[in-house]
This record gives sequence, C-alpha cells and structure tokens, in this order.
Amino acid sequence: MYKHKKFFLYCGLLMLLTELWKQWCLTYRLGGGQYNWWYFPFQLCSIPMYICLLLSFISSIKIRRVLITFLMDYGLLAGIFTFFDTSGLHHAYLPLTLHSYAWHVLLILLGIYAGCINKDAASFRDFTGATAVYLSCCLIATLCNLAFYPYGTINMFYISPRYPMTQKVFRHIALLLGNNAGIAVYICAAITGAYLLHLLWMRICSS
Repeated sequence: MYKHKKFFLYCGLLMLLTELWKQWCLTYRLGGGQYNWWYFPFQLCSIPMYICLLLSFISSIKIRRVLITFLMDYGLLAGIFTFFDTSGLHHAYLPLTLHSYAWHVLLILLGIYAGCINKDAASFRDFTGATAVYLSCCLIATLCNLAFYPYGTINMFYISPRYPMTQKVFRHIALLLGNNAGIAVYICAAITGAYLLHLLWMRICSS
C-alpha cells in the first residue's frame, strides 16, 4: 500500500505543478495578465489531481476505497470521453495543447491503475460513495459558477445555469427540454457512464 501512496503522491504533485504552469501561461502569456475564470481548475478532469494528493495522506481504508473508486469510474470516464470532443484541448500556445492531451491520457492511466489495485472495492457501496463525491463536486461547481460569475466567464463542470449547455449531444437536449433539464440529463448521464464502467470493473474482478 505504501508504494501506491507514493505513486498517487507523485502523480498529484506532477499534476499540481503542471496545473500551476498552465494557469500562469493562460494568465500572463495568453491573457495579458487578466485571469480567465473559465480555466479555474475545478472541472471533472481536475478532481483526480486533488484526489491523488488526498490519497497520500488519508489513512481511512473506507475513504481511500471511495476515492480510488472515483478514479477508476469517474476519472477514467472523464479521460476517455474527452477524446470524443477534443476542441477544448486546443490552445493558441502549443505547449498548453500538449499539456491538455497529456493530462487526459494520464487520467485514463490513473483510472486503469486504480482499477487494477482496487479489486476489493469493486462493489456497489463503493460506487455509491464515489457518486456522492461526484455530486458534491457538482454542488461546489455550481456554487463557484454562481459566486464568481460577476468576475468573468466561469462554467465549472459545464453545468452553470448562466450559460447554455455546450457539450455535444447534451446541448441539443438542452435546446429541446431547457437548459436546466439539459444539465440534469448531463449529470445523470455521467453517473450512468461511471456505473457502466464500474460494472465492467466488477466483471473483471470476478473473473
């Protein structure tokens, strides 16, 4: 278990350092010194960074199982589905584009690694805990979206009620049912996708 803690710590520190570099580049190299709240690091793809850092210090087995389950379900889902629409990965500064691609590849690798070491946690109870983490992050993202809206464009988790849904497929649902309904469908779809991945992990673990 110690080697796993070190692995997650190193990944978390790497992600943190590169995220700080990314924020600097976006603010000073591309933003003329003006901070762009759109890139505030609290998207679904950012959460694994915080989880990796937390895993290095949490001793509770129950909490560790929930967080690792989050990585192998929601983190892996975020990494995979980003490559279905890579428009958000591209920046005017090539190193930032490369960083975005590398970040999401790392999410996939982290998810696979978490699934491989977390065989005992492949249960519905652990998925429920991971989903509670996801929904808590959605709530925090919504509060950030509402609190920081006056200071610039911000759309954490892409669920801000201030902006139309922009995600592929879901933007069409939002046009048909309304933006709030589109956000709800988007959140439910993420939970469903993560659950399907969890079922796959359960099958792998039982084989």
